[in-house]
Order: sequence, then structure tokens, then C-alpha cells
Amino acid sequence: MSPITSYRQLLRLAGAGYVAIAFLGRLPLAMSQLGTLLLVSTATGRYGLGGLTAGALAVANAVGSPVAGAIADRIGQRPVVLVQSVVAGVALSSLVAAVESGASSLVLVSVAICAGLSIPQVGPLARARWRPITRETGERQRRLVDTAFSYEGAADEASFMLGPALVGAVAVVVDPGGALLVAAALLVVFGSWFALHPTARLAHTHRARTDGAPRPFVSAEFVVLAVAQLLIGIVFGATQTGTTVLATADGQPGLAGLVHALLAVGSVLAGLAVAGLPERFGYERRILVFAGALLVLSAPLLLVGSLGGLVPVVLALGFAVAPYMISVFVLAEKIVPQTRVGAALTILAGATGVGYAVGSAVAGRIADVVGGYRPAFAVTVAAAVLAVVLATTFRRRLAAALQRGAATPSSSDGSGSAWTITSEDTARVSTT
Repeated sequence: MSPITSYRQLLRLAGAGYVAIAFLGRLPLAMSQLGTLLLVSTATGRYGLGGLTAGALAVANAVGSPVAGAIADRIGQRPVVLVQSVVAGVALSSLVAAVESGASSLVLVSVAICAGLSIPQVGPLARARWRPITRETGERQRRLVDTAFSYEGAADEASFMLGPALVGAVAVVVDPGGALLVAAALLVVFGSWFALHPTARLAHTHRARTDGAPRPFVSAEFVVLAVAQLLIGIVFGATQTGTTVLATADGQPGLAGLVHALLAVGSVLAGLAVAGLPERFGYERRILVFAGALLVLSAPLLLVGSLGGLVPVVLALGFAVAPYMISVFVLAEKIVPQTRVGAALTILAGATGVGYAVGSAVAGRIADVVGGYRPAFAVTVAAAVLAVVLATTFRRRLAAALQRGAATPSSSDGSGSAWTITSEDTARVSTT
């Protein structure tokens, strides 16, 4: 089955409307951090407070998302995401109101934490829906799920390219507060729509209940995958910091965001193409190969001397990012119990956010102490080196975990919980 055929079948199964809703539902997360930074910094004139508030939102989301994912695994995505979407929309609107009323720093940070805790991680939760959506496709399911994860990886990258761009556009046309209000509106509308979509029910309520407790999923192999995502987050954060330092040194700080967005351009294209990789190219091997690509493609950052020279390097680096992340997420989905996929994938997304914060902080500190953009980019390269070491060290262990996961029927979580999805359910989804 060709990638194009797979993508077409996924659209037929889930419906183009669902794909659009799930994409728009993840934009607020991509908008919130930069929107908060711009709003607070512009209104108060204190960049330190802006960074603290935006960082508090990001860290709170990284901490809260796995908790929400675990609850969604138990009671279903619908009530969890619906409550999150409404609460997060109110919290972001409250943050705008707090800033405009001149509230204290403590109040601003507290409201930002509430927003971060409640913003749903739509990307990981959407990934958790694809296996039940494709349940009745027989032997084609494996290829379709892999293709779906390729799309989701590209969609995440596209959202983190479009989200900040949308923030910038609204901030220019209206004001920074308007950008967060747009994010709040998207949350209330499309986050709630994503929660209420029939695929949410398909992903949970068609699983037969048992009295047995769900099988634990935090294995040594899963921890390795979480560290892998932490490292790619460091790559993001350090690269953005280095780009900002270089753009400022070149006297064009406003171009930093545009240049960094090129990382997502290459990543989106590569992510969509991952669906065409042969099945014999195992996921543990893919992680190693794409970690090596991260190292090879990030090394030229240390040689860049101008903003113009940085453009092709960042664009090329993006081609290794999405394939690496997609491989990590797919492998995680295959080795954890199906009843814990939501929690597992939100943990990986949270690890990426923590890595971003770490990469930004470390690269920024080194750039201040040592001076210049190259020390910041050195953090990117160091993270890529660690990714190669991690993938090399644990390759066999990850391969063994994948084999164990393949030996366990995907219709069970090991505790006797079976998925029972009917053709009527699939038809209801595809026509919605």
C-alpha cells in the first residue's frame, strides 16, 4: 500500500472534518507560550517576568498533561478534554484581563500555571485514537497506524510553525492580548469539538471492562523513549536560543522566529514522507539512524557565521526532527498497554516540553557567560550526540520490547480488557 493510498484511507475512515478539528484543536498550545511571553513583556516592560510567566505555563503543561492523559485512559477522553478546553479558555482570557488590570507578578504566574495545567495535549490524544479507528482494516492496520503517526508528527510540527506565526500576525493587527484571546476561542470551539467527536467514544467506551488493574507501562524501555523526547526538546530550545542570539547580533532580532520556523518546514515534509519507509526498517533502527542524522545535520550550526548562512542549516536540520520523533512515538504506542496509550503519549509530549525549557535555559546561560551564538548551538549538537549514544546503547533492548509488544495482541492490555469495535461505530465516525 502506497503512502498516498494510506492517507486517503485514513481520511475515509476518520473523515476530513475530524482531521481538521484535531489540527485546529492543537493550535492553542502552540500559541500560548509565545503569546504569553509577548503579552506580559510588552505590557510590563519586563522581559524577565514575561519569560517567567511563559515558562511557568510551559512547565505546568508538561506536568499536567500526563495526569490528564492517565485520567482520560480511565474515564475516556470526552469529559477530560471538554473540561480542559473550557477551563483553559477561561484561564487564558483571565491572563489577558490580569495583565491589562496591572495584576501582580504572583497573580500572573499563578494564572499562567492554571492555563498550562488545563490546556489539552490534542496531538498525543489524537494519536491514541487511530488504532481503534483503523480496527477493522485487518492486515492493513499496521501500515495505516504507522501512516497516521507520520501524519500526526507532521501536524504537530505544522502547528508549532503556524501557531507562533498566528500569534505574531494577531499581535501586529490587534495586540498581544488579542493573540491569547484567539487561542482561548480556538480552545473553547475546536478543543471542545475534538472532545465531543465520535472518535473519542470509539477510543474508549468500546473496550470491555474488567475488574483487573491496568498493567503498568513505565518500563525501562519507556523511560529511554522519554529521555529521547527530552533530548529532542533540548534541540528545539537550544536552536531557538542560538538563532535569537545570532539574529540579535546581526541587528535583525525580528527575524529570529521566522528563521527558526524553517526547522518546522523541513520537519513537516520529512514527517509526511516517513509513511513511505518499509516495514522491515525497524523503529529501534530508525531512532538510531535519525539520531545520527540529527548529529550530522546539527554540526554545521557550529560553523555558521551569519543569519543568511543559518537558513539552509536550520532547514536541513528539520528533515531529521520529525522522523526521529515519529519513530519514538510509534515505538511507545507499540510497547505500552493499549489502555494506557493516552498517558504514555502525553508523558512523551511533556518530556519534549521540559527538554525545550532546559535547552533554552542552558543555551541562554552559556551564551551569556561565554558569549555569542556558537556556545548556544553547541548545546544543540551535544543533545544530538547524547541522542546517538542513547539509541546505540538501548537499541537491542528497544527491539526486544517491540517484539514483546508484537507478541501481545493489540486487542488486549494484558489484563483481559478487549476492544470491541463494530462496523456501526466506524461508519458513525467516518460520516461525522
